[in-house]
Amino acid sequence: MSFDFELILTLAFLITGAFWLYDRLVFAPKRKRLLADMPEEARSALSKAEKERLANTPKFVLEVKSYFGIIAVIFLVRSFVVEPFQIPSGSMLPTLKIGDFILVNKFDYGIRLPVLNTTLIKTTEPKRGDVIVFKYPRDPSINYIKRVVGLPGDHISYHNKILKINGKLISKKFITNLPPSPDQNQEAVSLFKEDLDGTVHDIYNNHYPNPLQGDYVVPKGHYFVMGDNRDNSADSRVWGFVPESDLKGRAFYVWLYWNKFFSLPSFEYNGLIK
Repeated sequence: MSFDFELILTLAFLITGAFWLYDRLVFAPKRKRLLADMPEEARSALSKAEKERLANTPKFVLEVKSYFGIIAVIFLVRSFVVEPFQIPSGSMLPTLKIGDFILVNKFDYGIRLPVLNTTLIKTTEPKRGDVIVFKYPRDPSINYIKRVVGLPGDHISYHNKILKINGKLISKKFITNLPPSPDQNQEAVSLFKEDLDGTVHDIYNNHYPNPLQGDYVVPKGHYFVMGDNRDNSADSRVWGFVPESDLKGRAFYVWLYWNKFFSLPSFEYNGLIK
């Protein structure tokens, strides 16, 4: 069972904000008048908490509105500037490991309303090779992360582990064979360097035939995405294209690695995402 943290944070912002506004409009003017009528000596002797309790301000109003400031800062930064995510699966290996904590730029693809994800201000559009976070088209409460391979109008061909875009063979250079990695639930694979329109990054291919293949034409307003762990990724080859309206932002930085709860987090592998 999953929960929508974005929705929860938005509701917390609206509720605490409503209490803050209610206090400002109803009780704050009464407190101000009472304080103005007090002798200076008596007014100076009151603590901040005592001043807020003047005018019989309900305790629950003061309690709820006190959280508004910190919630507002978290809400605004997370909704419009940068949002943290944790990588839950190995579909983006070797670029992103299970347990990586990443930062996502929220304004690269437009300033959007939280929850509704409606674009308020257009900025840039995804480029081929970008690593993006988006709402899973089959269940918008779940966030996915993949690499943009196909742009609107592109013809994508993926057969026998060979990628072609608009008839052009995408360069893939063999680097080495790697043994299994139990901590990442990863079998033995081959490591390659792939070049997507100048975005050079690592990908994995396993050592047996891959049924995830076919030919695709990307519709207008949609994107074709794939995991860098090409033979172990449920992506556009499985569930289709990503609508522009489902985009959340561009992943740009790994700031922490923490694979297991009963282990020490590490900053050793932090850095920009290629």
